[in-house]
Amino acid sequence: MISLQRTTKETKIELELDMGAALPPQIRTPLPFFDHLLSSMAFHGRFYLGLKADGDVEVDPHHLVEDVGLVLGMALHQYQQGLSGFERFGHAVVPMDESLSEVSIDVCGRPVCVYTANYPQMRAGQFDLWLIREFLLALSQKAQIALHARCRYGENAHHMVESLFKALGRAMAAAYRNTGGEVPSTKGLL
Repeated sequence: MISLQRTTKETKIELELDMGAALPPQIRTPLPFFDHLLSSMAFHGRFYLGLKADGDVEVDPHHLVEDVGLVLGMALHQYQQGLSGFERFGHAVVPMDESLSEVSIDVCGRPVCVYTANYPQMRAGQFDLWLIREFLLALSQKAQIALHARCRYGENAHHMVESLFKALGRAMAAAYRNTGGEVPSTKGLL
């Protein structure tokens, strides 16, 4: 179990991550739709995510969403550092009703985020969907992964972004699967 805390003048994040435990996620932030997305990600990735996060959402939820991505990325990187071997690549395509999203991950030590989505609505509930990019970018930077996330199509933005987070969870589970083998690189080092 990885446990991390990050406190700034804008946010306070407490996170627990166990990639080997398919326990129900326990997530509490002041952003209910974000909680819903993170819970879907962990549930469909079959890993445990515990998160208590608070911040200056009355100013702008950007700080909180980005900082959660940073801390989750730090936890994933710490987890990867403890593995002797892992799958490295993960890919998932997930439908939700009329929408379809895909995520591909390379745990390679070279952070990059490619994110494509054209939402027909700019909000889901009270949650601004432009914040998804901030979360994914922070996650990829701190996890040091190449993250490609794409909402292929859909008519309902809620369905589109939820299918994206379900695909993210499944791709993470595949990429970080412990193989107990050698470093997954022809170079012998990531």
